[in-house]
Amino acid sequence: MNHLSTNENNMAADYVDVSATKEPQPNLLHQPLALQDVLEALPEAVYTTDAIGRITFCNKAAIAMWGVSPKLGESEFCGSWKLYWPDGTPLPHDECAMAIALKEKCAVRGLEAIAERPDGTRVAFLAFPTPIFDTAGNLKGAVNMLVDLTDRTVAEEAAQRFAAIVASSDDAILAKDLNGKIVSWNRGAERLFGYTAEEAIGQSGRMLIPLDRQNEEPEILARIRRGERIDHYETIRRRKDGGLVEISLSVSPIKSREGRVIGASKIARDITERRRAEEQQHLLIREMDHRVKNLFSIASSVVSLSARTATTPGELASAVSARLNALASAHALTVPRTSEAASRSEQTTTLHALIRTIVAPYDVSIDNRQSRAIVTGPDIAIGGSAVTSFALLLHEFATNAAKYGALSNPDGRIDIVCLEEGANFILTWTESGGPPVDRQTDGDGFGSILAKATVGSQLSGEISREWKSEGLSVRLMVKADRLVA
Repeated sequence: MNHLSTNENNMAADYVDVSATKEPQPNLLHQPLALQDVLEALPEAVYTTDAIGRITFCNKAAIAMWGVSPKLGESEFCGSWKLYWPDGTPLPHDECAMAIALKEKCAVRGLEAIAERPDGTRVAFLAFPTPIFDTAGNLKGAVNMLVDLTDRTVAEEAAQRFAAIVASSDDAILAKDLNGKIVSWNRGAERLFGYTAEEAIGQSGRMLIPLDRQNEEPEILARIRRGERIDHYETIRRRKDGGLVEISLSVSPIKSREGRVIGASKIARDITERRRAEEQQHLLIREMDHRVKNLFSIASSVVSLSARTATTPGELASAVSARLNALASAHALTVPRTSEAASRSEQTTTLHALIRTIVAPYDVSIDNRQSRAIVTGPDIAIGGSAVTSFALLLHEFATNAAKYGALSNPDGRIDIVCLEEGANFILTWTESGGPPVDRQTDGDGFGSILAKATVGSQLSGEISREWKSEGLSVRLMVKADRLVA
């Protein structure tokens, strides 16, 4: 049986009474201390009971824990207002650790319970009741010390929350010792790098580093040993399957209670999508810059070339306006119309749609007759700079037909035939039913200059004209792959 034997009332008997000596005794270190003063000075809750469990003493720490002062000689076993087991079920006072120690006349060590104060707050504690016996072995009472677990509970809850955050994080979170060996590995790391925790823990972190970046690890560990923190270091790491992934890495030193650096914690975030978004943004900015410059260049060319054939300011203004409107109509065909299409940097249209759009302003029907511009043959996709080139060419064909050719006569018509021959695309523009042909060339007009400037260089093609008695015939041949360039 584990027990203590003492006589509290005669505690001073074990000490020498120096008050009766005649010689002065300036050193008071050997004077006896009152037991109550000792118990009051303890930082932990301490109280005593008699043999049947009535509380005979409690220190201030016990009153603070309970939130209430027990009635000495009346309150039994424990001075708390209510008691609970760790799982939250009620714990009767006569079944608490002190009651067990008195009943079984045996010390109880570290039984956990929860005390509830009158204000409703609860305190988890460990109880250490010890029976007290007199010299004859008779039970005189017991003393109990209660160890407040609040700090431990708070720490455990914080640790559990932290562990839950780490486990559920989408980021890869791992820890290494100062030799670079992996000691912890969360699910985010499994998803990012492809290794399970069982495969990664115990291995060197170098297995994640590409061969051309092996010097990064010793440099990072050297900084960690100096207590430095590394934030948002962008680098590349290697997955289990050998693939490379761009990451943003944050590294912090792990310190012991004494403040000594013992390892490193790392958070790695996959920045692949961010990189793609940045690249797409840069691409769009470059494309915008390119297009704006092209617009200025085209507008300048239209004005310059139109000026060569215009005889009055009014003619110049009309020609420039008509040609720019044709380009605007062609451009409208390439503008994405849905949010899904907005993700594409270039939108294509079809050649048939482009032809109808350009010819429509001049194809004025009479008595709701069908179109006088008939398009046949395969309808192919057209995009990129080819849209601008074709729009300008078709606009010139249509305006010339409206001024001098088939579209200037109500009975005239245009047959536009599309053909594919190997790597080439051929378009023939044949007019009929117009006024008698009396022009054999447009000399250095806009059409001729445009043909030389765009068909040969931009479309890698050729253009030819033939003035037949029934009307003009134009043959345009270009490389098929240039239509979407």
